[in-house]
Amino acid sequence: MRSELELYIHIPFCVKKCAYCDFLSGPASAGRIDEYVQALAAEVHSYKNMAEKYEVSTIFLGGGTPSILSGEQTRFIMNIVNEVFTIRKEAEVTIEANPGTVTKEKLKEYKGAGINRISFGLQSANNDELRMLGRIHTFEQFLESYELARKEGFSNINVDLISAIPKQTPESWAMSLQRVIDLKPEHISAYSLIVEEGTPFALMYGEGGTGEKELPSEEEERYMYQRTEEMLDKAGYCHYEISNYAKKGYECRHNIGYWERKEYLGLGLGASSFLKVKESDVSPGGTMDVRFNNTCIMEEYLAEGDKPDVIRRNIEQLTIQEQMEEFIFLGLRKIEGISESDFCRQFGADIRECYGKNIEKVIERGLLQRDKGRLKLTEKGIDVSNYVFGEILFNNIRQI
Repeated sequence: MRSELELYIHIPFCVKKCAYCDFLSGPASAGRIDEYVQALAAEVHSYKNMAEKYEVSTIFLGGGTPSILSGEQTRFIMNIVNEVFTIRKEAEVTIEANPGTVTKEKLKEYKGAGINRISFGLQSANNDELRMLGRIHTFEQFLESYELARKEGFSNINVDLISAIPKQTPESWAMSLQRVIDLKPEHISAYSLIVEEGTPFALMYGEGGTGEKELPSEEEERYMYQRTEEMLDKAGYCHYEISNYAKKGYECRHNIGYWERKEYLGLGLGASSFLKVKESDVSPGGTMDVRFNNTCIMEEYLAEGDKPDVIRRNIEQLTIQEQMEEFIFLGLRKIEGISESDFCRQFGADIRECYGKNIEKVIERGLLQRDKGRLKLTEKGIDVSNYVFGEILFNNIRQI
């Protein structure tokens, strides 16, 4: 029986890098993009033997801006993937798209290639905010792209939004959110801005930056989050992960796979993977959890993309304790939380014996709750989720 596998395909190109973005991406010439597509195809082919062990349940083309590729290039990549891997008939296949980079012709190619979900990076419905973020589109261009996708038959669309951006008020955020709600997408991702080191935003809005005071206060940011949940709940969206909301049945299966530690293979420059690798030096029939990523150097990838063992970097075999920690901090991102019995089933240990004292401490503080054998963040805990994870995992009394 084949094991389940998710595929992530990285397209590291964009028209212009946004001021807040720290992803592995940037502008490139048409020639360089074509070189990359060929190298990506070679990497996919190199997994032909491994692919026989798996059945792919989700595919996610991320970036960068995957929609910067021509329709023919996208179909070419998807055709190679379908040649090498066994794809489930009901697989969720997502492409990230920036407004202004999709056309009717591209959308037809996406459909023909088996792509059935589009994730639009809107970020704001306010044109002044879009300019400040360094986005290449206006809200009106987003509307055109969104309507094009609907006309071409896409019935599973996500819209990304960013809150707590400079000079944004709770009122302007609510207006952006309402404009998106009115379009009735199946899924909305509402992220709070993180000012990442090394970005233009960090120089302006990071600690000590001249624009630091233009960021909303913690109280305003918390209110925006609460308002988001209220508005989306009223509109029929289920809050299923810290930053994600969906109509019933439209939760992003690919991302849920990450949070539930399903195996995934990253293809492309810098792409990360998580695999349960069978090894002879593990107990007979046993496996070890391994994480690694591809090289982040473009020239290395273009030259050696067809040799996975050569382009892999940061190969890490996870210890049992690291696996337990991942189970907790990834699983607690989901609003439904984690199952104590699942923890015991996977690791042969009682979560209360391993982390019980710290779990009880955060429960007492009203940050975590136990409900019918599950542990999940409270509303207060969601606000300080990273603190909760640290209190549970890194202050544990007993080392496994």
